[in-house]
Amino acid sequence: MRQGVRTRPGGSARALSEAYDTALLDLDGVVYAGGNAIAHAVESLATARDGGMHLAYVTNNALRTPDTVAAHLTALGIPAAAGDVITSAQAVARLIAEQLPAGARVLVIGGDGLRVALRERGLTPVESADDDPAAVVQGYGGPELAWGRFAEACYAIARGVPWFASNTDLTIPSARGIAPGNGAAVEVVRIATGAEPQVAGKPLPPMHRETILRTGARRPLVVGDRLDTDIEGAFNGDVDALLVLTGVTDGAQLLAAPPRHRPTYVDADLRGMLTGQPEVTPVGDGFRCGGWTATAGAERLELDGEGAALDGLRALCAAAWTAAGDGACALDGGKGLARLGL
Repeated sequence: MRQGVRTRPGGSARALSEAYDTALLDLDGVVYAGGNAIAHAVESLATARDGGMHLAYVTNNALRTPDTVAAHLTALGIPAAAGDVITSAQAVARLIAEQLPAGARVLVIGGDGLRVALRERGLTPVESADDDPAAVVQGYGGPELAWGRFAEACYAIARGVPWFASNTDLTIPSARGIAPGNGAAVEVVRIATGAEPQVAGKPLPPMHRETILRTGARRPLVVGDRLDTDIEGAFNGDVDALLVLTGVTDGAQLLAAPPRHRPTYVDADLRGMLTGQPEVTPVGDGFRCGGWTATAGAERLELDGEGAALDGLRALCAAAWTAAGDGACALDGGKGLARLGL
């Protein structure tokens, strides 16, 4: 659990899949990218599940329904049911239902994931600002979402209708690279209207609440690839987190992370769930992990030693986060990262 300002990655003598009862796994950039399974994901999740860990898949992507996501995972070799999937569409639908009467009309700017989630909460999806909606909800609609849908949102918001957003991730991983996410679309409507949406998705509390309500997790571990959603969401929920380096976060961003973006553990991919995590220990003016020692100089982070690259990265994180305290590290860590090939 979070205690004060994290100044170094945590250690665990036990495999993380044994130390925590439930893995709250992000999907894009963690389990798959562009629809294809990320290396080592399928076998790692199977091993964790066979060992008794409950696996829940938590995504800010509101486009697809839980049934569709579960079918996709199962096709990849990761058996899953709809009840194992928690989406930002479900979180935002609950948020809306708490503020509107049953049966209220909600203008949907997005995909089927939003429509199914709204109906689950007894709300009525509509498609036009002229359908007398009581609210607007915006979620990721995929690359084919028509520009005119943003205009419908603007028309309704201009009439005083409250605006909700499933999430505000500016980007989303794809098979061809990083693409605009729902946050970019939300900015279009924000600029046009001057309004501010109520947001449900990671890293905000409504998403964490939805996840705990649906999974019943008692000792959860958040597993993600994004500092500003997955890791900050774990920080806000006061639970531990594993960052995997298979998505959008690179070594330099990790070193510069402010406290709310510092994960408990760091590993290359989902195999990190199946092992203990090495301790990072103070030594002299720096920190040691495995065969590496890292220190913070006047202008840069220094790294010395040899061994596993991830041990060096963990040591560098300790030096950077300690030097930064409750801020973001501004020291140059490029030389150390280059030595590690990161």
